Amino acid sequence: MVKYSREPDNPTKSCKARGSDLRVHFKGSFASVNRPPVNIREITLLCFWVNLCYVLCGLWLKNTRETAFAIRKLPLGKAKRYLEDVLVHKQAIPFRRFCGGVGRTAQAKNRHSNGQGRWPVKSARFILDLLKNAESNAEVKGLDVDSLYISHIQVNQAQKQRRRTYRAHGRINPYMSSPCHIELILSEKEEPVKKEPETQLATSKSKKSSALRSGASS
Repeated sequence: MVKYSREPDNPTKSCKARGSDLRVHFKGSFASVNRPPVNIREITLLCFWVNLCYVLCGLWLKNTRETAFAIRKLPLGKAKRYLEDVLVHKQAIPFRRFCGGVGRTAQAKNRHSNGQGRWPVKSARFILDLLKNAESNAEVKGLDVDSLYISHIQVNQAQKQRRRTYRAHGRINPYMSSPCHIELILSEKEEPVKKEPETQLATSKSKKSSALRSGASS
């Protein structure tokens, strides 16, 4: 079983889905490839929250982390449009933490960063598929899709996949990949609660405090 880093406040009204040991193509992270839909092996449906997790995705950890951070707290529809624009290079993903050697672009400055950004196509495709799966689970449970937003998204480093490359003069060097785990939670926005009118107790308390202040000033 996969342990989530965050659990809903009410477990009896939650929705979880999990994908384990997903075999994906690692090379060509910035290339557009046609892939079959994601296979979710196990789905447990309850209510109100939508929680999904990718396990062992063949993605670049640093690119995926920056992509996930860029859509954090965004509404579901806006996040999907943003990732679709990244696929066609209309918008860039700003790099804030893993920004060593990352070039600058005006598109990243529009995202309130110092200008460093990239277009991680493979990471955007995986997260976009994950959002679509979460949206499908929400529709099954009858949730209001228009009011969903990304309340939690996290990218964790997975165990490195070991390969070797053969060099000149009989040398052998490591050729490692950096896969990652992805999990996210979609939740409905809570309606704002109207402020209750001030009670008589609060009024009397304010009168008492004003009397004390007037006595201290005199």
